Amino acid sequence: MNGSTALRVAVIGVGHLGRHHARILSALPGATLAGVVDVRAERAAEVASACGTRPFSRPEDLVGGVDAVSIAVPTAAHLDVALPLLELGIPVLVEKPLARSTAEADRLIAAAEARGAVLAVGHTERFNPAVEAAAREVSDPRFVEVHRLGTLPERSLDIDVVFDLMIHDLDIILSMVASEVASIEAVGVPVLTGRVDIANARLRFENGCIANLTASRISRERVRKIRFFQADAYVSIDYAAQEVELYRLVRRAGAPPAIEGGRMAVVHEEPLARELSDFLGAVREGRPPLVTGRDGRRALAVAERVAARMGAEA
Repeated sequence: MNGSTALRVAVIGVGHLGRHHARILSALPGATLAGVVDVRAERAAEVASACGTRPFSRPEDLVGGVDAVSIAVPTAAHLDVALPLLELGIPVLVEKPLARSTAEADRLIAAAEARGAVLAVGHTERFNPAVEAAAREVSDPRFVEVHRLGTLPERSLDIDVVFDLMIHDLDIILSMVASEVASIEAVGVPVLTGRVDIANARLRFENGCIANLTASRISRERVRKIRFFQADAYVSIDYAAQEVELYRLVRRAGAPPAIEGGRMAVVHEEPLARELSDFLGAVREGRPPLVTGRDGRRALAVAERVAARMGAEA
């Protein structure tokens, strides 16, 4: 694709998250926001007006007028919205989770691969500058501890907290632990809604690494932290603050071992903007995005196993 030509991009679903996609794309260099689509005409019109673009009511209205599409509709609609576009060869970024099930994810991946279309998945934490900085220091973690706690939202209540929140951290852990998941223990409780609102999962990897994850959407405070423990080192990430702390055990001849380290330098950037830039770069350059459809499927597959274990323990 001609690198000097602005890519025509549209957003399908401009609710809580989709309107941020539209905001960023309307100002992103190398992109033109060609339109926004929403089942609520008034919402599409409102966002279109704010972002200087056209509102549409149906995804099919975009065909022929876009080079790529970002999809932020409810998870249940991911397959129905993304599949026809991929079958036409239109590059697509789908918000996480990629689909309702790995079976649906497989259909999206197959369609993308058949047409050679880019399929990216919106695991935004992969684009968090703090995660990028920490990843250079995480080599062989033996224990991982995660707390992702949020207050009750008005969004994503159509899915369990495992697929809404925990899947972010499952993706990060899978990208940093070079091993397959051997076994899972999990418990989940539906507290305020008809779906699981708080969950804990303990993953054991084939290489012996253990990951303990807690996710809640009914907490009184917001916490988004992950910590990695490995031989002679400890790495802590605060996703929200975009902060990383690194401590190492340093051994010097003739002196007792000492712990050294502190906060690492991190240049703060908006993860979603970095995600959308990567997606458009992948489309323009004909390369895989940072988070591919297969990456999204892998995280979804582990999330399904966590949900299945919660059911087994119920």
